[in-house]
Amino acid sequence: MFSPQLKITFLGTGTSSGVPMIACDCEVCKSENPKDKRFRSSILVESDTTTLVVDTTPDFRSQMLREGVKKLDAILFTHAHKDHVAGLDDVKAFNYFHQQPMKVFANESTEKALRREFAYVFEEFKYPGVPDIHIHPIDNKAFYVGDIEVTPIQVWHHKMPVLGFRFGKFTYITDANRIEQEEKEKTKGCDIIVLNALRKEKHLSHFTLQEAIDLVDELKIPNGYFTHISHQLGKHDEVSEMLPTGKQLAFDGLVLNC
Repeated sequence: MFSPQLKITFLGTGTSSGVPMIACDCEVCKSENPKDKRFRSSILVESDTTTLVVDTTPDFRSQMLREGVKKLDAILFTHAHKDHVAGLDDVKAFNYFHQQPMKVFANESTEKALRREFAYVFEEFKYPGVPDIHIHPIDNKAFYVGDIEVTPIQVWHHKMPVLGFRFGKFTYITDANRIEQEEKEKTKGCDIIVLNALRKEKHLSHFTLQEAIDLVDELKIPNGYFTHISHQLGKHDEVSEMLPTGKQLAFDGLVLNC
């Protein structure tokens, strides 16, 4: 199938606590720069005919309203941590207006967590108005959502397997600190890669900024964007000035065409 032109919108670029962080008085959290205001990490992927999101964060409702999203065909989940799934209940608005179930693509472990944490969604006799979703199990094999080909990329979030996704020449990976060589091969030929870069200091389950920079170089992808950013990384503008050519911090509302 022909690969369509895609529009990628960063719905959120913050870590699990968001930026600003509750009760924090650091200079990043007190910054008035809009690029230092970060919802939890998620992207919107659009072709001419298909619209999908990767993850439904606790900020999902606000993200949809901010971007004026009227049509959503599917949700892809990277993993089951709360900062990536907590907004699932709000798909009921799309159910109401489109009068059809929401397609949800998730691996086995994420599906189990969704069925556990949103048990009321899957009951035989549902309370009126709860979300209506149809889960499509996925593994490491490529699949299509409408006209958009999706290639899952398994990465490691400490000891937890997490899915990244490739769409055309764009790859999105969040919540990772290790990628096996076989999975790295799936990024070959990409023009853009997005990687998590939590902070400058070492972390148990996330790439540091330098680790993310080094990985972009290793993969020989010309354009690297960094997401899942904590307030510990520093102010957007100050960190951006230090980055090498071809590397940028993503920010909420950033739009890429690829």
